[in-house]
Amino acid sequence: MKTLGMGLVGPGFIAAHHIDAVRRLGDVEIVGLAGSSEASAQKRARELGVGRAYASYRDLLADPAVHVVHNTTPNHLHREISLAALRAGKHVVSDKPLASNLQESRELHEAARDAGVAHVVTFNYRGHALVQQARAMIAKGKLGAPVFVHGCYLQDWLTDDTTYSWRLDPRRGGASSALGDIGSHWCDLAEHVTGARIVAVLADLYTGVPVRRVAEAPTRAFAKAKATTRRVVKITSEDTASVLLRFDNGARGCVTVGQVLPGHKNDLRLEVNGRLASLAWRQENPNELWIGHHDRANAVLSRDPALLDPAARGYAHLPAGHPEAWSDAFRNLIADAYAWIRKGATPQAKPAALPTFADGYRNALVIDAMLRSHAAGGTWQTVEDDREPRKRGVRK
Repeated sequence: MKTLGMGLVGPGFIAAHHIDAVRRLGDVEIVGLAGSSEASAQKRARELGVGRAYASYRDLLADPAVHVVHNTTPNHLHREISLAALRAGKHVVSDKPLASNLQESRELHEAARDAGVAHVVTFNYRGHALVQQARAMIAKGKLGAPVFVHGCYLQDWLTDDTTYSWRLDPRRGGASSALGDIGSHWCDLAEHVTGARIVAVLADLYTGVPVRRVAEAPTRAFAKAKATTRRVVKITSEDTASVLLRFDNGARGCVTVGQVLPGHKNDLRLEVNGRLASLAWRQENPNELWIGHHDRANAVLSRDPALLDPAARGYAHLPAGHPEAWSDAFRNLIADAYAWIRKGATPQAKPAALPTFADGYRNALVIDAMLRSHAAGGTWQTVEDDREPRKRGVRK
């Protein structure tokens, strides 16, 4: 079987996890990486144990040994680099969000659709075995008619006003911060697990830390800034949000998102309530799925390959009692991506759990509706249907 070569562009915080996941596959060669300069690429290549550093992403794309490009750059560079990779005939694995705005996301979706190569967005929480278990149970009617879908994604890494990230700069991160960065994960997870689509939203966005004292020397995500000269920066993007939801299957819902909430590290939760039963999953406790009942005792399903639905079993690699977590789910998503590539990257060969540029575009439509809702003063806004001609308005 042909050895696939992987190249990475944007060797920041998340890059190490992409490289780790690919290494765990065992049958992919990590060819090299490109950064903002040849010097920075060489430094990160040494740190990450990657053999080659390219002077630019264009040099990486020109290398015939690179078959798959992982785009882990800041959001404002996603369109340029992913589009160039698609045009070069490379398979693309892009970090979420797909791009920094809706128009760019649509362009990438259409380009990927026509390119005939694999195109993947890293909505990596799909890779958890119990997420796939929940999806299978709902698809088989175990919960009955849907009633309510709710949850949150809460973090505290931006609580300190001396912490700053490019994600807070609309020129680099896009118009949305908290919703685009982590709310996008929750929305994708909710739609993937339930099999339903968010069709209308009512959003209230808020900036809890409106002014930050920014270090002149940049820091990586989640790293504490060292004492240095600082400048005052006014923040215009949201760091908290509350959103009411309507789904196309009749269910209602809500989600809260925040990145300035002390004590919450990576608190992603999803609960789905039906007429017969409920399911709840929490990312910080990923090896348990809560099952709620009305007329008998509630239950907790622990991750055990022997007890999982066949559709979920392949995402659990260790016996019961051996925890699997974030990096394992990330590896599962990357494994699905490379399995798709090896099968020819045809639509028919795509693993059901694997998120593509179509899902990235779909997600951009949901976040765009939330931003429009808030901008309109907190009114219901319809999510544009990516399967129909563009239309805007309010769903009654």
